[in-house]
Amino acid sequence: MEPFFEGWPNPPDAEDRLRILEGSSFFIVARDRESGDVLGFITVLTDGVLAASIPLLEVRPDARGHGIGSQLVRRALDEIGELYMVDLTCDPHLRPFYERFDFQSYHAMIRRRR
Repeated sequence: MEPFFEGWPNPPDAEDRLRILEGSSFFIVARDRESGDVLGFITVLTDGVLAASIPLLEVRPDARGHGIGSQLVRRALDEIGELYMVDLTCDPHLRPFYERFDFQSYHAMIRRRR
């Protein structure tokens, strides 16, 4: 999973990447049908009753622009179902992408330990 976490100041190492997936409520992986290479993934944390959060959506830089991220978001939202709230945090340039899935900009507080 080396091409992921592009631009992160301190990307998780290989061991932590596996722990991220294992610690998620669920995750979905997109693979290339021929090579089996991982092209992207999405992680979800949820209580299954009221709320869910999408902490990570990652698509390899060389696989972007082919609908992989959109398909991962659709599948995750289908799996999440009709919960009251689904939250995520993204950089401003990604807002139009998420707006296609009825996400809207809102007030939030975050803490980052870079």
